[in-house]
Amino acid sequence: MAKGLQGGDKDKTAANRHRRVMAGRYRTPMSTEYFDQLWHRRAILSAMAALAVAPAIPVDAGARIMTDPFALGVASGDPSQDGFVIWTRLVGPGQEPLDAAAVALRYEVAGDASFRRIFRAGSAVAHPERAHAVHVEIEGLPPGRRYWYRFHALGATSPAGRAATVPRTADRLRLAVTSCQHWEQAQFGVYRDIVAADPDLIVQLGDYIYEQSYPDQPKVRLFGAAEPKDLDGYRRRHALYKSDPELQAAHRAAPWIVTWDDHEVLNDYANLANREGLPPELFGRRRAAAYRAYFEHMPIRPSLWSNGNAPHLYRALDWADLVSMSVLDTRQYRTAPPCAAPNMARNVRLHGCAEVDRPDRSMLGGAQEQWLTARLAGEYRPWTLIAQQIFFAPLYLDGARSETFSDQWDAYAAARARLLDRLAGPSIQNPFVLSGDVHSFWVNELRRADREAAIGAEIVTSALGAASPPAGRFGDVHANNPHVRHSDVDHAGYVLIDLDRRQMQADMRAIADRASVDSPVRSARCFVSERGSRRISLA
Repeated sequence: MAKGLQGGDKDKTAANRHRRVMAGRYRTPMSTEYFDQLWHRRAILSAMAALAVAPAIPVDAGARIMTDPFALGVASGDPSQDGFVIWTRLVGPGQEPLDAAAVALRYEVAGDASFRRIFRAGSAVAHPERAHAVHVEIEGLPPGRRYWYRFHALGATSPAGRAATVPRTADRLRLAVTSCQHWEQAQFGVYRDIVAADPDLIVQLGDYIYEQSYPDQPKVRLFGAAEPKDLDGYRRRHALYKSDPELQAAHRAAPWIVTWDDHEVLNDYANLANREGLPPELFGRRRAAAYRAYFEHMPIRPSLWSNGNAPHLYRALDWADLVSMSVLDTRQYRTAPPCAAPNMARNVRLHGCAEVDRPDRSMLGGAQEQWLTARLAGEYRPWTLIAQQIFFAPLYLDGARSETFSDQWDAYAAARARLLDRLAGPSIQNPFVLSGDVHSFWVNELRRADREAAIGAEIVTSALGAASPPAGRFGDVHANNPHVRHSDVDHAGYVLIDLDRRQMQADMRAIADRASVDSPVRSARCFVSERGSRRISLA
């Protein structure tokens, strides 16, 4: 079976709980937070409703086009034991939006690259009100094997992509973990190394696109357009990124697991607070447009978005009996930034801000935090991964360990402490937090404030393609932060993670010259963790 864009919601429990919390009928430790933010939530619901899908127009079954309608490539993602989602978007000449009515499209899923053994075939419709993007949820396939897929439309056939189903039992998993790719600041040649590594999954932790240009940074190529602020602008920015041949090749090579950070909308935004201080009803419309464009261009199961007024990205993507992976959203639901003016969110240095320790402050929001708590309480797999966007461990900027950044978990210290308590639970053997955002490589031991013993570790991937942080941004890192085992603020790249029944190995892969698509990528540092140790060490 396969389901198109209007597939049923497979996570109704979390969605219903979220609605009950919004209505005040479900008491949680964060219930006061929800009452405080109820007006903000209404603002975003109104904005999402304004972008509701228009009625479909008749399908143009015989349409043809003289250029390649699949110029943005294909992708797969969110694998399960019996399927995955496959994606494409039809475009017109010059990768402009397709000037056409709804277009009929066919897809095939095969067990071989030559498409001799077809496992699934069917049809879908690419609607203009969805930018002619198509998401198909494939179901009912045998577990634990690779598949190839392709699309046919407008007299053309797409490139073939490779997907996979999750095995019932597994002895190994290879992940390529990426973050932060700025079109103007780098070529995306790192993806060549990722494709050559042949990972089972590519995990993208946000800042897939950047909305803003940086005039003071050298440019290797140009956006060629103003900063996006509406649906058309965000669609064009995503299409520009999807035109990159290295990024397309990586999408064809393996299933992706994605989540967003801030630059998919606006730098440093937090829920509906934003760096421009726009009121929620205005910023909500921009955020809704950005969210919709993100979904239209990502291989995410449409069942997560079947309710357009309450889209969510947090979800479970586990690998058989080996790895538990909880994918979080640390942007959409967080409490407003501490010690900030109303509606304002900027990443600033905090010093002496008592609000960071308030127990009612949440990074995840009540519904997501409860969902994650239940997930961790029922853990049985040997490796527990938390895939999220921003720096998790404390990062003190001064010797007194009192100064931190406002856009990281440091500004939500009580929420971090709650999560650390759950990661220290008896059901969890080897917890690792996977993070991005800071354009640098880090390995951090995770500890609770009242104990010296390590709970687990955080692995922070550098930017796949973006400028390094300015010199001195993080202060005297190792003097101020003894739990930091490694930091490399000079290199871009990604982290290649191998897990088996015995150990985890994390290889930090760095590119020599981010401005050159042909630049070599090498291993900059490698770390290992033995099962059950809760520690990580240099390999």
